[in-house]
Amino acid sequence: MVRGKTQMRRIENATSRQVTFSKRRNGLLKKAFELSVLCDAEVALIIFSPRGKLYEFASSSMKETIERYRSQVKDTQTDTSSVEDVQHLKNETALMAKKVELLEVAKRKLLGEGLGSSTIEDLVRIEQQLERSVRIIRARKMQVYNEQIEQLKAKEKLLADENAILTEKVSMSSPGRPSNRRDKGRYTPCRKWREFGCGN
Repeated sequence: MVRGKTQMRRIENATSRQVTFSKRRNGLLKKAFELSVLCDAEVALIIFSPRGKLYEFASSSMKETIERYRSQVKDTQTDTSSVEDVQHLKNETALMAKKVELLEVAKRKLLGEGLGSSTIEDLVRIEQQLERSVRIIRARKMQVYNEQIEQLKAKEKLLADENAILTEKVSMSSPGRPSNRRDKGRYTPCRKWREFGCGN
């Protein structure tokens, strides 16, 4: 009797599914054992049943095999990441070089160089860009002029205030008439001289 081909899909009947799981699990564990013995291979097999029960087989130590697997996967991922990083850097470098080249071409055209291959549309666009640049430069120049004028006005006001303060100090230190202290030091004829007629 020819055995029919098993369809690869979930078995709907729970009893049939459990029976098939038991048979296939035992067959898989047997194949893993045979592979480790016949080929001297390090084999580790982990199976969880639909109900969560664990079945495992290890030709040596399950823990050591898992650690070896993790180390191998980590090294492989690191190598892959390094290759991807290098390729990404190469792409970024090529893109930046292309941008720099385009900027250099645009700069030369703005300086009036390399215009031989430019079309009318290119020339009009360059001219408009130069006009915008000139307007921006003139506006900035006027702004700088106004800022400098305001600074000079502020300095002028500061100097005027200082001059007024100095003038006030000079006027206070130079009075218009002598003080009473000088009057007291003057020599006046005595009264007796007046009696003798000296004061006439």
